[in-house]
Amino acid sequence: MIRPPRLRPGSRVAVVAPAGPVPREAFAVGAAILGGRYTLVHDERIFARSGFLAGDDDARANELVGALADASVEAIFCARGGYGLMRILDRLDAAAFARAPKLIVGFSDVTALHAWALAAGVTSLHAPVVTQLGRVPADDAAALFAACESPSPPPPLTGLRIVDAGAGRPVEARVVGGNLEVLSRLCGTPWAVPLDGAILFLEDVGERPYRIDRQLTQLRLAGALDRLAGVVLGDFIGCVEKDGSGPDAAAVLAERLGGRGIPVVAGAPIGHGERNRALPHGARARLDAAAGTLAWLESAVA
Repeated sequence: MIRPPRLRPGSRVAVVAPAGPVPREAFAVGAAILGGRYTLVHDERIFARSGFLAGDDDARANELVGALADASVEAIFCARGGYGLMRILDRLDAAAFARAPKLIVGFSDVTALHAWALAAGVTSLHAPVVTQLGRVPADDAAALFAACESPSPPPPLTGLRIVDAGAGRPVEARVVGGNLEVLSRLCGTPWAVPLDGAILFLEDVGERPYRIDRQLTQLRLAGALDRLAGVVLGDFIGCVEKDGSGPDAAAVLAERLGGRGIPVVAGAPIGHGERNRALPHGARARLDAAAGTLAWLESAVA
């Protein structure tokens, strides 16, 4: 994997809106935090709205392509998730990105952009979007800045709960994943995330349990889960049936992902909840289910 150059305080970073519409108030709070560390580059276009998108495909793609090509920009932070990145992936030049990589930061719908970067052989950072930065604890913001700036592996995730102990021994592998809905939709595309031998991390929001079952079953039927090394589950916020009936999300995740002879743990502070710790996407780590830890062996940046 290619690791993009690290940032430093004052680094020039682009803020883009390649997915859903960006609420001004939440953006202003997050931008103040991010702008206290780096020099932000963006314009009024990020507040455009075209239905459920932050402007039409041409505008969003041109903004992202321009940021990727701008030699003065050292990283790209996504303003918000939502939906829309899959619509413009085929407009991005992966070969050019691999030649001049820069750090990509975001989560949720940005899972699609992380998958695109992974296909180009470049690590990225699964971390808060700008509109979430004002809602996560200060230590998560500090962890984001450290992950952007340090070539040393981040501190381990601790306190993980065993869902399935698997073979009962730690595993070392590349860590990939993100939003379950987006990952399942990437199946059959050039940007389907390769999961053979990987530690898969997942999170989601607002998906009813039967939909989570369908997404995981899609991945199973595609053979994507056949040779996983392990699974780390983050938050699944609001993933309940409207009437409270049936199995909950945790039960579905355990049934669909357990029983495969691999460690499955839950409780990672990632996703749409109160915490969202930065994770180096595409970096290697050691998952020890018995100890409840995911210890990083690599960072996202060089």
